[in-house]
Amino acid sequence: MRLRHWPLNDLVIRTPRLELRLPAPEELDALGDLAAEGVHDPGEMPFVLPWTDASPEERARGVFLHHWRTLGAFARDDWQLPLAVFTASGVVGIQEITARDFAETREVRTGSWLGLRHQGQGIGTEMRAAVLHLAFTSLGAEAAHSAVVARNPRSLRVSRRLGYRDNGVGRLKVRGQAVEDLHLRLERADWRSDLVEGIEVHGVERCLPLLGAGDPPA
Repeated sequence: MRLRHWPLNDLVIRTPRLELRLPAPEELDALGDLAAEGVHDPGEMPFVLPWTDASPEERARGVFLHHWRTLGAFARDDWQLPLAVFTASGVVGIQEITARDFAETREVRTGSWLGLRHQGQGIGTEMRAAVLHLAFTSLGAEAAHSAVVARNPRSLRVSRRLGYRDNGVGRLKVRGQAVEDLHLRLERADWRSDLVEGIEVHGVERCLPLLGAGDPPA
């Protein structure tokens, strides 16, 4: 259903295998089931925030709470889009894209998680490529940032494959221990737009003012 006051509901990104969009309530339920099943080896913690250390029930409920908090705090100068990722078989994870003061900085950040049983199939690369296409092609971004703890080699490989370059190292506390936080930056000139072909963005025009993007790039 088209919402006059919330055009972000019409935003859809399609790749050869995936569809990315804001989820309906019943689709959040399926995402909660995925999170409850697990998104990584429990013996490791690939995230800065150890949200997956919670019980399966808490992880599932946390998917709803994070989604609602994120959209409830949405603002033109500080926004976060938690896009659900779908394959032909159903929802498989979340790909987020965020920005602060985008109208001035023209920079975005990304983050994601993928259900454990859907990993190792190239989906992580394809879903990140989808939001990078949105950022560089539809919004006119000049750079994209990502960060990954050193113990998350899969995410790091995705970033390398997509053209990100090193942009510094920090240290964070995760599970009571200090870990390296690798900072990565992708300039428009280094963007691998040919890595995933056939990406389409639909319904973005009405969203541009909400995202601080103004008119579509020429």
